[in-house]
Amino acid sequence: MSRITRVEILMVDLKPKVVRSDAIQSFVSQETPILRITDADGATGTGYTYTIGQGGSSVVALLRDHLVPMLIGREADAIEAIWRDLFMATHALSVGPLTALSLAAIDTALWDLRGVKLARPLHLLAGGAQPRIAVYTTEGGWLHIDEAELVAEAEAAVAAGFAGTKIKVGRPRLQEDVARLSAVRAAVGDAFQVMTDANQGFTVAEAIRRAGAFEAAGLDLAWYEEPLPAEDVEGHVRLSAATRIPVAVGESLYHPAQFRDYLARGACSVVQVDVARIGGITPWLKVAHLAETFNVPVCPHFLMELHLPLVCAVPNGAWLEHIPQLDDLATSRVTVRDGFAAPPDQPGNGIAWDWKAIAARQAFTPIVVG
Repeated sequence: MSRITRVEILMVDLKPKVVRSDAIQSFVSQETPILRITDADGATGTGYTYTIGQGGSSVVALLRDHLVPMLIGREADAIEAIWRDLFMATHALSVGPLTALSLAAIDTALWDLRGVKLARPLHLLAGGAQPRIAVYTTEGGWLHIDEAELVAEAEAAVAAGFAGTKIKVGRPRLQEDVARLSAVRAAVGDAFQVMTDANQGFTVAEAIRRAGAFEAAGLDLAWYEEPLPAEDVEGHVRLSAATRIPVAVGESLYHPAQFRDYLARGACSVVQVDVARIGGITPWLKVAHLAETFNVPVCPHFLMELHLPLVCAVPNGAWLEHIPQLDDLATSRVTVRDGFAAPPDQPGNGIAWDWKAIAARQAFTPIVVG
């Protein structure tokens, strides 16, 4: 038992190493607020969150002005109570991304602190259900890439040991999407998994039309991700009833109750809960176990360094999405062998932060509370 005595807030702005584009946007920056929580014993846990180019300063302000001051003096291991109290204190701002992203920075730091103090890795603290997880790559499937390069990237993914690749869809003409996917499938063969991601770019009618075309082309897709705006649960119900392709949702949902609505109505077949956008490890685990009761797999979005131990912690974890993001800020790496990655064994969340690299890139002088 030890109380929180000090919290440090900082932020790093990371530029993607490749051009990233999808049906509705380009990913030009990754603002990465980082939080360090120290307790009365002198132990420190590190957490973080992210944006894709906007809102980082708002997350920092919410942490600095409202949430972090409420942490000082709290029992650091009372993670569930802290999450609930902070959520209720900002209830007028919830449910929404800025609050969830801010809570995630705190919650992931508290889980890291717990693991450090207990000398236990996150995947065991959170459940220890699986020794490894299948890995697919997204980095070579962006929407702007032409067909020849798309095929070359998919072949490179096979050679690199990935078990699958995700291809963005949403080109202006349906035939373009079909041609691109068909070329990839022909190049990688039947054993390699191909996922698709529409990034909320379609109407219901268009999503159903394209799903039908994908099925007719015999593409054998692992899933059809975010085909519709995330708030359109009814549209997802209609789409799920109209296609045999599993419908995946989750990166744009910000509370476990939103996943409950999807699952209870049969509106999705794959849950892609994002540990930052759901508000941290505490609610992430609730969503994963909720999905388990519906016999639905968890294939989380982004944040592979945190999601690797989490998806191995739960029995319905199925895939890890590989997008390098912390390579410039950490010395630890996610290693893929024969299509799988194993969770790190070091205590806490398993990220070996490079504090010199972080200091060289930080957006402002660290803010210290306590």
